Amino acid sequence: MEEHAMNRSVVHVVAALIQSDAGYLITKRANHAVLPGFWEFPGGMVEQGEQDRQALVRELGERLGIEAEVGDVVGETEHDYEDYSVRIRLYEAFIRKGEPEARHVAEFRWVPSTELARYPFPPADRATMDQLLGMEGRTR
Repeated sequence: MEEHAMNRSVVHVVAALIQSDAGYLITKRANHAVLPGFWEFPGGMVEQGEQDRQALVRELGERLGIEAEVGDVVGETEHDYEDYSVRIRLYEAFIRKGEPEARHVAEFRWVPSTELARYPFPPADRATMDQLLGMEGRTR
């Protein structure tokens, strides 16, 4: 964690944009997690001494039991909650080995981009989702 301008801690989070013919892979936060029940692109916190891509590979393995290859950054946002700030960096990622299974998430789904807005995302994650949908709009 870093210190933000107002002595607010900043949590650095990485998330994966994994796409298939069925849509984007999203996960539901576990009941014991911070912001339980919300949906998000899979990922998690970057630990001390980790690089972003290392953290994302580790988190995808722990949460979904998959081996992933991490590509380019496709979005980044920062959001201030009441007691802390979250900086999310969204990376394009690909499953190299394994099939997703809900290990440290409540569940996962493959969702077409046209249906993403139906799922409740936390405010910080919603900003990355909006960036994604904006990029898709420019490429159509």
